[in-house]
Amino acid sequence: MKNTVEQFRSYPGSVRLLMVNQFTINLGFYMLMPYLATYLAGPLGLAGWLVGLILGVRNFSQQGMFLIGGTLGDRLGYKPMIIAGLVLRTAGFAALGLVESVPALLAASAATGLAGALFNPASRAYLAADAGERRVEAFALFNVFYQAGILLGPLVGMILTGVDFSVACLAAAAIFAILSIVQIRALPARRADDVGSGEGDGEGILRQWRAMFSNRPFLLFSGAMIGSYVMSFQVYLSLPLEVRRLGGEGTFGTATMAILFAVSGLSTIAFQTRATAWCKARMEPGGALTRGLLVMGAAFIPLLAASVVPVPDGGVGLWLLAGLPPALAALLLAVGTMIAYPFEMDIIVRLADNRLLATHYGLYNTICGIGITVGNLLTGMSLDAARRAGLPALPWVALFLLGLACAAALRTLHRTGRLSPDAAEGERPAVAA
Repeated sequence: MKNTVEQFRSYPGSVRLLMVNQFTINLGFYMLMPYLATYLAGPLGLAGWLVGLILGVRNFSQQGMFLIGGTLGDRLGYKPMIIAGLVLRTAGFAALGLVESVPALLAASAATGLAGALFNPASRAYLAADAGERRVEAFALFNVFYQAGILLGPLVGMILTGVDFSVACLAAAAIFAILSIVQIRALPARRADDVGSGEGDGEGILRQWRAMFSNRPFLLFSGAMIGSYVMSFQVYLSLPLEVRRLGGEGTFGTATMAILFAVSGLSTIAFQTRATAWCKARMEPGGALTRGLLVMGAAFIPLLAASVVPVPDGGVGLWLLAGLPPALAALLLAVGTMIAYPFEMDIIVRLADNRLLATHYGLYNTICGIGITVGNLLTGMSLDAARRAGLPALPWVALFLLGLACAAALRTLHRTGRLSPDAAEGERPAVAA
């Protein structure tokens, strides 16, 4: 921990502020969003399809607008987009706690999603720009703050929603409002270095997008990384479902799911910076990514092995079978993400040739977001099919093979030199200036 604090202090003030920002953003977001579906279906009494629609609008407004948000960040500056996103999320969270009509809830949900599309690409591009040659280590530390917010947010939210859901909403809105004021006062203005005053017209944007979409190494890398996000999302989808399938809906299931999230978050907080330093000293970025995805694929082996074990009728044996393999899977997913994430963020900068970073992060997030949606749909279908056919190993085999396939794709990109800046530059036209 001491080394982490020293490393944090060694960065410029803007980088330190962005890290604290991400912790606070995740704290406010996760103290509210895990409980939104229960609130909509319970106290408000909305039908299931309306709950799904409201949550889907939030996800679509974020994933679908990442590219626009990133482009605006490169053109207008990173600071304005970060502030605009924080202010918009302040309004959206406050509205979720105050309104009850479906149109108003849809608007509030869309606002919270659009907010993420504005500040996420800008904050990552800002971090990459100001961290300079130390951006791999910076993104490793960034992930520590990211996971700390995810870990603490639901705990705070559980306490506040126990009072009233509107209290949690207004508290989250207050956090984002305070964060907005801090950005206005303390965050230095930062613009993309490669955007000139002559590129403000729509035709300039289209030329930049055409150049980005012709960057085949970047697109191939984005496609290969989709699987890593599908696999990491299983902490929220298939692992809790597996715990509930074996352990039931009672106190045991709730406690075990809390352990899953704690294992993932605490392991990242404790080991992320050391894991990154170890990997950087011994591996090239492409090799580290390949190994990270192999570890993520291997995370489903404990669940695969457990699926062939007879299910005990009850007692300690059932608890161990229901809790231990998912917890081990969550740990391995966290380790794989620890290995891959800092190098993943760095390679995006390399493939973008350090130009239009927010735009590239925006497109990357959109591609991976679409992949997560499709991947989760297929995972859900495989879980249903496995239950009907009496083949509990089916989803774990599929996810394990997904990890192998993505690792093989990244290894191929690495060995053919497509993860280097020279390869990216050779396969795209210059961005119009």
